[in-house]
Amino acid sequence: MQPTRRTAIVATTTTALSALVATNPARAEGSSAATGTHWVNTWTAMPQLTEPANLPPAPFTGTASVLVDTTLRQTLRVTTGGRRLRLRFSNAYGDTPLPLTAVTLALPQGGAAGASAIVPGSGRPVTFAGRRSATVPIGAQLVSDPLDLDLRPASVITVTTYLATGQPSLALTSHPGSRITSYLRTGDHTEDQDLLPGATPVDHWYLLSDVEVLAPRATTAVAILGDSLTDGRGSTTNANDRWPDQLYDRLRAHPATASVAILNQAAGGNRVLNDGLGPNVLARLDRDVLSRSGVTRLIVFEGVNDIGTADATPAAQHQVTEDLLAAYGQIVVRAHAQGIRVFGATLLPFGGNAYDDPAGERESSRRAVNSWIRGAGRFDAVLDFDRAVRDPADPRRLLPDLQVGDWLHLNPAGYGVLAATVPAGLLR
Repeated sequence: MQPTRRTAIVATTTTALSALVATNPARAEGSSAATGTHWVNTWTAMPQLTEPANLPPAPFTGTASVLVDTTLRQTLRVTTGGRRLRLRFSNAYGDTPLPLTAVTLALPQGGAAGASAIVPGSGRPVTFAGRRSATVPIGAQLVSDPLDLDLRPASVITVTTYLATGQPSLALTSHPGSRITSYLRTGDHTEDQDLLPGATPVDHWYLLSDVEVLAPRATTAVAILGDSLTDGRGSTTNANDRWPDQLYDRLRAHPATASVAILNQAAGGNRVLNDGLGPNVLARLDRDVLSRSGVTRLIVFEGVNDIGTADATPAAQHQVTEDLLAAYGQIVVRAHAQGIRVFGATLLPFGGNAYDDPAGERESSRRAVNSWIRGAGRFDAVLDFDRAVRDPADPRRLLPDLQVGDWLHLNPAGYGVLAATVPAGLLR
C-alpha cells in the first residue's frame, strides 16, 4: 500500500521536529536526564515591597528614584553546592522596570558573611542572555546565565550589582530582614576588591531573590514558610544562626542528608491569612514554594501573627482559628498536587508578650491550632516546636533562657533547639 500524501507530510513534519529538539542548545543550560543533573534552589530571600524605613539611606534614595549611580555588594550563604549556579533578580513589587548595568560574582574575603572585600582574582561577570546589562520588567524576575563554579555546600558568595540610572521609583523589591550586612557606594565599584572605606553598610538584601545550582538528581530542597521566628529575629547578624541555618548545618554533617537544600521563605510580620509585611501565605505559596526548583518537602511554621493581630474577643479568636485550620488544609492540598510533602510545626507560646491578652483568648486559639496540627492528621508529619521550647512550669511561656526578652522571639540557643527538633529522617 502506497503512503498517502497526508502520511508523508506527517512523517516529514515529525522528522523536522525531532531534528529541532535534538539540536536545541538550550538543553545544555538546564536539567539533563542523560547527565543525571537538575536545577535546585539553594538560597532564597522572600521578596517584599520595601517599607520607607528600610529603603537605602541618603544619598541612595531620592524623592522619586532609588540606587541611582550605586554599587550594591551583598553576601549570602548557599546551602547545598553544585557545579554551576545562576542568580535570580526580582522586581516583584516594582512599578517601573529595573535596569541592572553590571553584576559580578565573587568569593568574600575570609569566606565571611557580611564581608566588604572579595578574594582577589575570584570575581567574574554575570551575564543575561550573553549581555552584561539587563532590565527586569515590572513585576518580573530575571534569571542569569549559568556560571561554572565548583560551589561547595554552605559557601558564602558575594554578588555586586551596579545600577547606573537606578530604579526610577521608590517601589523597590527587597528582603529587609537579611541579618547580613550589605554595602552601598556611589559609582561603579563592581570590580573593586574592597568597598571600604567609603561604603555605607546596611543590614538588608535588595533585588536578589534566589540562587540555583545544577546538582545531582538526588539533591532536593526543603522550603520553609514562616514569619520573624524563621526569618531570624533574635539571631546574630552575619552569623547565619537562624533555626533553618542551624538545621542545614546539622543535615550537611551526615551523608544521608548532605544533599538537602534549605530554603528560608520567611519574613518578619508575615501572616497566613492576611497581608502584613509581605503577601499572605495563601497568596505567595505558588511563587515562594510551588515554583521553586527541586522542592520536595515543605515546613509550615506560621500563624502566630494571625492570632496575635486578631481582636482578643471570643468571636474574633474563634473565627481566626477556624480560618487558620482551613488555610493549612489548602496549603496541604496545593502542595500535594505538586508531589510535595508537608510538615506542620506547632506555634510557640507568647505569654508575657504584647500578644498575650488578660483573658487568655489568644492563648486558647494557639492551643486549639496546635491540637489540630498534632491530631488532625492533615500534615504528613508534625514538628512539635511548642513542646521543645515552652517552659514546663508555665506552658504559656517560653523557657526564659531561650528567648530574647520579648517572650516571643528566640535567641540563637533557642533556634538551635528548634533545629534539633526536626528529625533528619524526614528530610532524607
